Amino acid sequence: MTAPSPTAPSDLEALAPDIAIGHAEDADIPALVALWERAGLTRPWNDPHADIALARRGPHSTILAGKAGGVLVASVMVGHDGHRGWVYYLSVDPDHQRRGIGSILLTAAEDWLRARAVPKLMLLVRPDNADVRAFYHAEGFVEEPRIVFSKRLDEK
Repeated sequence: MTAPSPTAPSDLEALAPDIAIGHAEDADIPALVALWERAGLTRPWNDPHADIALARRGPHSTILAGKAGGVLVASVMVGHDGHRGWVYYLSVDPDHQRRGIGSILLTAAEDWLRARAVPKLMLLVRPDNADVRAFYHAEGFVEEPRIVFSKRLDEK
């Protein structure tokens, strides 16, 4: 599928190259992991290969890959629990940032959720990541006062 126009100002359309957006395929996995590493999204406690496999396993999640000239330059993992949609690993290759590509991928993730009648989109950002927080504010997101609890289920 081809990306819809970003929701950002029209000057971003001129900056963003033609991006083809589709579902990540098996052949994209090495490039996805490399992209996430270049974008600083990976952490030692999260195996990106396992995260990719889990997202691609069922009908409630996917990874959208943005390609320019057939080369992976951006991606976003999107899924839902039936009520809330979640975005993870929104990434743009550092050499292609600040051209509106992140907005294009975010819009594609929103459209994927809307097509499944998911009413709300959520995401997590580390508090010290000021640039990413500013990006999501500019995209119309609001910070909500929540306390997030977690429990590792893969540790014994």
